[in-house]
Amino acid sequence: MNKFTPFITDKLGIAAKYVENTLSLFDSGATIPFISRYRKEATGNMDEVMITEVKEYYTYLLELSKRKETVIKTITELGKMTKELQEQIENCVDATLLEDIYLPYKPKRRTKAQVARENGLEPLATILLLQREKYPQQKAKDFLSNSVLSVEEAIKGAQHIIAEQVSEEQSVRAMLRKGFDREAKLVVKVKKGKDIEEEAHKFSDYFNHSELLKRCSAHRYLAILRGENEGILSVNIEVDDDFYIEKIQRKYISYKTACSAFISEAIEDAYKRLLFPAIKNELLQQYKEKADEEAIHVFSENLKQLLLSAPLGQKRVLGVDPGFRTGCKLVCVDSEGNLLTHDVIYPHPPHSKIKESEEKLITLVRQYDIEAIAVGNGTAGRETLSLIRNISFTTSPNIFMVSEDGASIYSASKIAREEFPHEDVTVRGAVSIARRLMDPLAELVKIDAKSIGIGQYQHDVDQAKLKSNLDRVVEHCVNTVGVNLNTASVPLLTYVSGLGSSLAQNIVNYRKEHGAFKSRESLKKVPRLGTIAFQQCAGFLRIPQSKNPLDNTSVHPESYYLVEKMAKDCGETVESLIKNKEKQNTINLQQYVTQQVGMPTLKDIMKELDKPGRDPRMTLEPFEYDERVKTIDDLVKGMVLSGIITNITNFGVFVDIGVHQDGLVHISQVSNQYITNLTDVIKLHNHVQVKVLDIDQQRKRISLTMKDI
Repeated sequence: MNKFTPFITDKLGIAAKYVENTLSLFDSGATIPFISRYRKEATGNMDEVMITEVKEYYTYLLELSKRKETVIKTITELGKMTKELQEQIENCVDATLLEDIYLPYKPKRRTKAQVARENGLEPLATILLLQREKYPQQKAKDFLSNSVLSVEEAIKGAQHIIAEQVSEEQSVRAMLRKGFDREAKLVVKVKKGKDIEEEAHKFSDYFNHSELLKRCSAHRYLAILRGENEGILSVNIEVDDDFYIEKIQRKYISYKTACSAFISEAIEDAYKRLLFPAIKNELLQQYKEKADEEAIHVFSENLKQLLLSAPLGQKRVLGVDPGFRTGCKLVCVDSEGNLLTHDVIYPHPPHSKIKESEEKLITLVRQYDIEAIAVGNGTAGRETLSLIRNISFTTSPNIFMVSEDGASIYSASKIAREEFPHEDVTVRGAVSIARRLMDPLAELVKIDAKSIGIGQYQHDVDQAKLKSNLDRVVEHCVNTVGVNLNTASVPLLTYVSGLGSSLAQNIVNYRKEHGAFKSRESLKKVPRLGTIAFQQCAGFLRIPQSKNPLDNTSVHPESYYLVEKMAKDCGETVESLIKNKEKQNTINLQQYVTQQVGMPTLKDIMKELDKPGRDPRMTLEPFEYDERVKTIDDLVKGMVLSGIITNITNFGVFVDIGVHQDGLVHISQVSNQYITNLTDVIKLHNHVQVKVLDIDQQRKRISLTMKDI
């Protein structure tokens, strides 16, 4: 059994055999999407969330184990290791507690206490702590030397040693942590002279702010820390210092003696100089990590919803990147997203070539048999959308407004340059808009998630944790939807289970050289794509034109034999069984259960046979802004408008109502019912009705409500 299995079982409440199986799968190179989709029997049908928790805690324990080795080695080399201490270290599963255990033995810089020890004052510190000496000052004379010239100096040195010992005591630190966590007040003030500066105005809500730290929400805390980082706010915590000093003193001072006053002074010094700063910083960092975790979770949920946005599908699309002075860049792409042509029109001031622009649009739609038009929602987006909707096309293409967030990032990226080496950034940006309508997931994976325009404080949170979480979200979405092996780009293939950038590039290179893949089995011919990689990726790759219809489903090749047996037992071919729902309903799954294959896998197979190659995403719906409003100046309190959810936070949702400034629906204004988690009731890109509550022109803030409309 893996030595970490008992710890994980105890922490997460998962049966040991499932933890053991999951860890074995990780060690064999299996990915989270593969394990959750194709190894349900081994994991007890754990979902991706639980499997991720197992992996994260396993990783934490591995790192903790390495730290324990360092701690044990250091203490052993000092000759201070005992059997009891080693057992305490080995059984520790809390990184903070481990550091507390290690603290008295940890190599330090030359502290005041260390200097006092070098001067031979440790025995004097022990005498004071024992509190039996009636004449401590007289006793201190025994410790005078060339380095310690006075009684006062000797006592002070002994007090430094006592202070350090108190500050390193596990129970004292634990008591302070618990008390601070319960009672610490966060105190925020504006730095002198900053309140009149323009850049400080956005933090004005926190110029004189205080609240219990434990009550401070993640978004407020991150906003406050941003203000501190920008040199505008000062941040501190306050507790009842006297209460905690007295509490520590009671632990060390049993009764009043000649020594107790010196111990009392040492404890006060320990608290103010060593303990308070350390526990304060630890607590603030702990709350920063909590805030990061919450913000990253919200960001991840938004990204997941965005990546799983409804696709238009494989249609011929005209993409429009709007602009006033520079014109509107037009591109036409085929159903695979390949660029057919590009052009530019100037329908808006200062050019106002409206008729010429309309004629060009009509010609392009007719010439390239355009089925849909995607208009970017940036500058001149509303005006361009209105123009196009008033054109009488002979084929009536569907018209959509598409988010431009991240399109400029893509257009200047290495990926875009490789895709379109002979086109400028404006053409690449328009292509991205068109493709984003066709398949948001396939296009958005090419862009750094932080540039997509969702979440909050993404630049303030732990960047390594943010990247790790967002990468996992992208991986989940890509593998949930599945990928067309013959059209997927390198960035999209990179996120397929078991591949990565190198194998993704090899697949595309092989496809260019040998043509489209005719079967999943032919994947094995790709250079460096071995048995394990094939096992991990095959079920998530689709080949619509394959002779074997199962190649366009999520049924894994390792289970093809089961479907073939089912078909044979029904007197059908695999292809005819997929089409025959009645025959599918007659199949008794129990007769196909084996030691390796259980009901979870068999039920998944039947779901896929019922709707082979189904896309789990929703259907795309057109949206129209209210024509009464174009800018924030057009808004009036009480006005009811149509909007699109563009961002979800813990405190509310942001809604695009077509005025180039999203409005905020505070969580209290979303519903008449109490809501704990907005993502349970609101989805990104939902079409909603909102009412204008307030408009703050100076700070460009729009308050909205979704209640009582």
